[in-house]
Amino acid sequence: MNHSPTAGRLLMVMPYEQLVRKAVEAGFRVWSIWDPALRPAAYLDKVAAHSEALALVDFEDEAALRTLVARMAVENGIQHVLHLGSESSMAPVVAEAEALGLSPNRAESVRLLNDKNAMRRLLNRNGVSVVRAREAAALGEVEPLLADFGLPAVVKPANSAGSRGIALVRTAADLAEWTERVKSAGIEGPYIVEDFLEGPEFSVETLTVGGRHEIVGITAKQTSGPPGFVETGHVHPAPLPAVDAQAIRSTVTALLDLAGYTFGPAHTEVILTPAGPRIVESQARLGGDRIPLLVEVATGLDMEAAVFRALAGEDVRTPAPRRYASVGFFRLPAGRLESVEGLAELGAEKHVHALHFPYGPGDVLPRTTDSGTRHGYAVVDAPSPDEAAQRIDAAFAALRTTITPSTSSTSGTPSIPSKKEALS
Repeated sequence: MNHSPTAGRLLMVMPYEQLVRKAVEAGFRVWSIWDPALRPAAYLDKVAAHSEALALVDFEDEAALRTLVARMAVENGIQHVLHLGSESSMAPVVAEAEALGLSPNRAESVRLLNDKNAMRRLLNRNGVSVVRAREAAALGEVEPLLADFGLPAVVKPANSAGSRGIALVRTAADLAEWTERVKSAGIEGPYIVEDFLEGPEFSVETLTVGGRHEIVGITAKQTSGPPGFVETGHVHPAPLPAVDAQAIRSTVTALLDLAGYTFGPAHTEVILTPAGPRIVESQARLGGDRIPLLVEVATGLDMEAAVFRALAGEDVRTPAPRRYASVGFFRLPAGRLESVEGLAELGAEKHVHALHFPYGPGDVLPRTTDSGTRHGYAVVDAPSPDEAAQRIDAAFAALRTTITPSTSSTSGTPSIPSKKEALS
């Protein structure tokens, strides 16, 4: 490793390969921790290549994870501990880092963002983005709670992401389908039941430094709609009237202030209802679905690198957007993939910035039920939102596949991981 001038010693838990690389580029010496069950060895080798050292641990063993964080921090003179990966393992890491005096945020601040029940209580108690909601500790409590709450209602796990376990319940049949789905997926409680919010959906990316919240941008979301609300595409920046954009910004920064969030990225989802913006959920991390790439294509700001530049003391600001960027997720029927064509030609288009289709002939395409079971994506730029949509449609058309459809309702459905929640 190159030990020339550094911004400090950084311990990162669950760091994606490009995050370690960008932290090193910002001047940090980086030590990394990963769970080997979550990534193949070849990927972890890339993480190790940019790290001073890579240590492995089972993220579900919270005691072992906290012990490892403490040991590596003390042994290597660590100055900052960051967890920018999946929020499922974030709480014990931030708690241990706070105990060591090495966390840029209080563990309670992170919990208030990541835990949907805690976030809703915080907002409702303070009269911000008020949404009627109830909490269910276990699956068996949801049905009687709904009888009192009334339908329609949205039900979802309080600590999940990527559209996993979310549903709009309008009827008893909807509830039965949702119950079976969360049981099959092993999604445990607690759960949250909320009023169904109607209106266009947006994601808000922020970068907080010293308690000041920079609104990096607002992204318009497209979803499959009820019952599962699987995200099917995004466009950045969102084409919004200035008054609506300002209302969304104010609502999100109010949440971050209430939570006491002081450093790092946050990804907050908002629905613009007729009564104004209502926050759906938030996470103390970078957004998924290639939203950081959309921001970079549209504005030139590398959000991932900006986190480490800010941690190193640099004043990071978001440039004005120069163009639009859009991601579209391939939506193919479940079944056996017999042939695929068009990927090389599509990837060669100048307006295509990323292309991902991780299947080949003989693979079985899963039925899309959440973000983790989508079939890949294309990222494009365009001078307008309409042209971005046209280029995404052209990308879908360029991917030519032959698929033998599944012969039953379960064929093509991915097996449920025995251990970890799928990463977004």
